[in-house]
Amino acid sequence: MGRARWVVVVPVKRLPAAKSRLRGALPAVPHEELALALAADTVGAALACPAVAEVLVVTADPRVAATAGAAGARVVSDRPDAGLNAALRHGVDAAVTDGDRQTWVAALTADLPALRPAELAAALHAVTTGPPGVRRFVADAPGTGTALLAAPPGVPLDPRFGVGSAAAHLASGAVPLAGPWPSLRRDVDTAADLTDAARLGLGPATRALTGVAVGPTGPTGPPG
Repeated sequence: MGRARWVVVVPVKRLPAAKSRLRGALPAVPHEELALALAADTVGAALACPAVAEVLVVTADPRVAATAGAAGARVVSDRPDAGLNAALRHGVDAAVTDGDRQTWVAALTADLPALRPAELAAALHAVTTGPPGVRRFVADAPGTGTALLAAPPGVPLDPRFGVGSAAAHLASGAVPLAGPWPSLRRDVDTAADLTDAARLGLGPATRALTGVAVGPTGPTGPPG
């Protein structure tokens, strides 16, 4: 097998509606700025991953589009505007073009500010070396959500993101990946999650915005 050509699709909501449970985590920072920073660091890490040939961002938000495009991602307008899974299906349709049957496709959530390119590469490699024709997924840190869903060429991604997505993906036939990959599993939905991400090491956009580690009741000190 030759080297897999991965296209990573990152759907990003309109910033006012993004990451609602995180609202108020940084009282001095506008919520939209924090949501944008999370997405920017996720996209940046994916772009830096040696296994990734292209990062495709699906969004209807002009600020997200401008930031992702400036970083080097391909931006596709979220024309379905019908939620996360519809956006992902639209992105996959855009990614797999011109009859390219060698494209491996992965969906990545946009709230992984501590993501390390090497961990993403390891997870994608585990997909390519696993059983053929099988969708694989990486559950988030709590184990109930999904951070990454990946499909080999010719296999529909069939995303089932939302509440309880790990169980939904498992029930749909996707197989979980068992690697540790803490930065890949550490999605950020709450202030406590942001604290955990800070311990792992935030990406540049989120770190510059927060300036300090964030605990459940507010800033707690500089990140280590």
